[in-house]
Amino acid sequence: MKRKVSLTVNGTRREDEVEPRLLLVHYLRDVAGLTGTHIGCDTSQCGACTVLIGGKAVKSCTMFAVQAQDADVQTIEGLATGDQLHPLQQAFWDEHGLQCGFCTPGFIMAGVYLLSQNPNPTDDEIRKGLEGNLCRCTGYVNIVKAVRTAAKTMGGQVKQPQATAATAGGE
Repeated sequence: MKRKVSLTVNGTRREDEVEPRLLLVHYLRDVAGLTGTHIGCDTSQCGACTVLIGGKAVKSCTMFAVQAQDADVQTIEGLATGDQLHPLQQAFWDEHGLQCGFCTPGFIMAGVYLLSQNPNPTDDEIRKGLEGNLCRCTGYVNIVKAVRTAAKTMGGQVKQPQATAATAGGE
């Protein structure tokens, strides 16, 4: 038996009939046609499916679409304004924070949430804020750099960590 779900996705109100066990990630990709949210593991380990629900970062493979009833959901497709990329999207491009790009939407959405909560993060706070998102290509250095750059672009003054033996050699 299908159930009706009503939610707002990237500013557009939607009402759809769905199977009650349909995961939100599959709803976004298969019903809403928004394929920027990636399916990496289906076990909440990789973070590729991260979206914002009510402004909070959530792994969309961890909830059913019907649990998003009346929610405001934002996906990677909803960040840009026309042809103008969100500052974090632009920073990922400028700072080479991606290679294959599979994990990138999840990292960006987690980063947007992080910067909404902490506009002036240290590199350690950036790493902590991105925990739960995995990348198999980049080594993370440029991902952290991209979040730092976006924070500056968005008006934050990113605190620089104090040099330690591990970081004194630079990035």
